[in-house]
Amino acid sequence: MGSKVRDRRQRRRIVAVALVVATVVGTGYAATTAAGKSKAEPVTLTISLFGDFGYHDLYKQYEKAHPGVTIKESIQDFAVHHSNLAKSVATGAGAADIEAIEVGFIAQFKAQPTRFVNLRQYGAGSLKDRWLSWKWAQGLGSKGEIVGLGTDVGSLAICYRRDLFQKAGLPTNRTAVSNLWPTWRAFVEAGKRFQKNAPKGVTFFDSGSNVYNAMIGQVNPAYYDRNGKVIVASNPKVKAAWDLTMAAIAAGESAGFAAFSNDWNTGYKKGSFATVTCPAWMMGYIQGQAPATKGKWDIALTPGTGGNWGGSYLAVPAQSKNAAVAADLVKFLTSPASEAYVFKQTGNLPSQPALLKSKAVAGFKNPFFNNAPVGQLFATSALRLKPQVIGPQQGAIQTASSNAIQRVEQKKQSPAKSWAQFLKDVKALS
Repeated sequence: MGSKVRDRRQRRRIVAVALVVATVVGTGYAATTAAGKSKAEPVTLTISLFGDFGYHDLYKQYEKAHPGVTIKESIQDFAVHHSNLAKSVATGAGAADIEAIEVGFIAQFKAQPTRFVNLRQYGAGSLKDRWLSWKWAQGLGSKGEIVGLGTDVGSLAICYRRDLFQKAGLPTNRTAVSNLWPTWRAFVEAGKRFQKNAPKGVTFFDSGSNVYNAMIGQVNPAYYDRNGKVIVASNPKVKAAWDLTMAAIAAGESAGFAAFSNDWNTGYKKGSFATVTCPAWMMGYIQGQAPATKGKWDIALTPGTGGNWGGSYLAVPAQSKNAAVAADLVKFLTSPASEAYVFKQTGNLPSQPALLKSKAVAGFKNPFFNNAPVGQLFATSALRLKPQVIGPQQGAIQTASSNAIQRVEQKKQSPAKSWAQFLKDVKALS
């Protein structure tokens, strides 16, 4: 899940999907079921996530079908989660039985395949055709080890406040809004129009780093070339995305919030910004943070060509003492029925083509977002998505870029000095 945080308060019961899930769980992992019903020792499985992935009801279903299995979930901040996982993997101790890994970090961890259970030994190899081919490939080690199975894929759109657009004199119809910004430069120009008549204290977008990262998500290659070399300093498209972001900040279009900060969360509630770059999972986040804004939001196409933000994998560290049961739970949580269920709960978009083309997903409209056809919008984007070349320090480079943009927004450094510092930080990572 992408990336990156899902709010626990989002709960919509989708009965039809739940029945499918119950059926799948009830016919699940025979060895584990046998273990439970044969009075084997009880098993407590731990799973560590960086936000709410929408699994709570699925845990209950799994536990009911597998007597003796208890699932305990822990949730940490995005950066803290991956930092702790890196330490646990390095020391061989402290990891949960199942660990979530965001796409920006999967290259880092799959480069250490012996530190994780190869899920092939638990039958995951036969499931290959369920996933988008590139999503499956991103979870493989250099020798074909299955380090992680894919959960969601981010896809990308623009969520916008219809009421704030209306007050600023911009169109509110999602087709007309999409037409405002065929390119990111046009997006920035639309922001200038918005700011001229914006309600007091309201900016066009939430965070410079979120806009920048959306631009970077459409560039391939971006931070790494196809040979695995870091090309941040030499790639003109990276600098172009930076320069355009700086122009938008200079025009007063950014609220300057750090994504997932308390200020950002409060900004949703207060209506401090009118747009946010919006992967599918962001829908659940917005609904959780600002439930009173139902009907005020809508969703438009992203500038440029598609893009992606987030998407994750579930992996079993080799240090797990419950590897067989953990591997089975990973297969269950990433099953077609489970991914369809989670989509209806949180908006986390399945990474499986059959689901993306299904009526349950493609036909889904979200009433919170003015009945936007979110299933069709995000599914179409995901099916057209061309994966970006990523490397082992992808996540760290992205963090460094966000820090650099924040320094400018907080007026701690000029754009030129912050860019130079960013390049130094990237060089230190290489």
